[in-house]
Amino acid sequence: MMTPQDKELLAAKGISEAQIAAQLASFEKGFPYLRLDAAASIEKGILNPDNQEQNAFLAAWDEYKKGDKTVVKFVPASGAASRMFKDLFEFLEASYDVPNTAFEQIFFTHIDRFAFYDDLSLTCVNLYGRTISELLEEGEYKKIVAALLNADGLGYGQLPKGLLLFHNYPDGARTPLEEHLVEGALYAAGANGDVNVHFTVSPEHRAMFETLVDEKSGVYAKEHNVKYHISFSEQKPSTDTIAADMNNQPFRDNGKLLFRPGGHGALIENLNDLDADVVFIKNIDNVVPDRLKEDTVTYKKLIAGVLVSLQKQAFEYLELLDSGDYTHEQVMDILQFVQKKLFCKNPDTKNLEDAELIIYLKEKLNRPMRVCGMVKNVGEPGGGPFLAYNPDGTISLQILESSQIDMNDPAKKAMFEGGTHFNPVDLVCAVCDYKGNKFDLTKFVDPATGFISYKSKSGKELKALELPGLWNGAMSDWNTVFVEVPLTTFNPVKTVNDLLRSQHQ
Repeated sequence: MMTPQDKELLAAKGISEAQIAAQLASFEKGFPYLRLDAAASIEKGILNPDNQEQNAFLAAWDEYKKGDKTVVKFVPASGAASRMFKDLFEFLEASYDVPNTAFEQIFFTHIDRFAFYDDLSLTCVNLYGRTISELLEEGEYKKIVAALLNADGLGYGQLPKGLLLFHNYPDGARTPLEEHLVEGALYAAGANGDVNVHFTVSPEHRAMFETLVDEKSGVYAKEHNVKYHISFSEQKPSTDTIAADMNNQPFRDNGKLLFRPGGHGALIENLNDLDADVVFIKNIDNVVPDRLKEDTVTYKKLIAGVLVSLQKQAFEYLELLDSGDYTHEQVMDILQFVQKKLFCKNPDTKNLEDAELIIYLKEKLNRPMRVCGMVKNVGEPGGGPFLAYNPDGTISLQILESSQIDMNDPAKKAMFEGGTHFNPVDLVCAVCDYKGNKFDLTKFVDPATGFISYKSKSGKELKALELPGLWNGAMSDWNTVFVEVPLTTFNPVKTVNDLLRSQHQ
């Protein structure tokens, strides 16, 4: 039963009782595994353009940017960096005071190579009256870590990754936010030098992001001769999901309904609110210093060129179908385009009447489109590219997580583990139709692709519901194309020691 207090909370969040009922039903019945056709590969669904094709795609993107289209770089940046420092938090709690594990020893041996070293040493002076070097000589390792992580020091244990110092430069260290601003100038600037960058942030850190942008954007605008238009949004309270107890009833904490963020899939709402024709999407921590940006920039332009080339052809076909003046051969060409270029196959097309086939082709052509970079699988955890069955019986390219695949089925497990490629979250999206109208992206989500995880609150177990992931089920009904990109474009920072890798030095 919903209490008056419950109803007030729902109204404040913008969540209906029907949504709560649907979410509780999802806990009850769970989510189905996706039916797989094959792991995507160079032989099956991943493009690997030759030099001539690459040059054509790069030229197509340069030509597109000369027009009056709006390009936005969209960066999910709300995630806290706490997991980056998991090992250091454990060191603070450990019974020993001297670095013991390999991770701890590497961190302290190379501490002077971190971009935050100078700031941390100054913080140590302010807190303890000694520099990092002096504290190391005295064996005060935990004081250094406390100065790095705790709120009375640099507070890195509570900050989002986007605000941490990642890379050293002669004129000072840079945060990931700054690296994304530079990237935007290098591949997303319009004809007039306008660069639109949108960050999704958490409410408690928004002011800090805005302050950093105010401090730094002018420097990079001058350096790259561009004009930045930087905006922010927060995950909407209406995308929070209710937590359930082990009996699939609403979880209550001190009598109050407990809601949790719906995961990155909630950001489809933020993406939907953007005024844009083309949107680049990339995670906040996948950045490199300027000396290594060339591959990143080239392949961002390349996948954008693939996108606008495919979109141009799709638009021409839609206009032809609208005209009603087409031949059977032209209809067959369009069907080949949908099957061979957009990798969407329907075993039943041969049984469709002409009028039904036209409706089918229009439906498949007139939807959002995305081109996703895929790197060769090097054993990183996370999702990968597959050919999967859709609710309407068609087979198309999808990015799937392991939770969406039945690992108890040996054939499916082998398909997942034998995948040749990995999803680095490197997308470029076209979000307007052939008449120039924006798609309502929320209508292209597959609601059956969420998942349930197990958490705890106040010592009690609970079930948490995650919405279909942004590049997973939230884009399930988009036209999707995969392009192989080099490993040099994928340099995530999952732990603080990743910053010691050559790509971040």
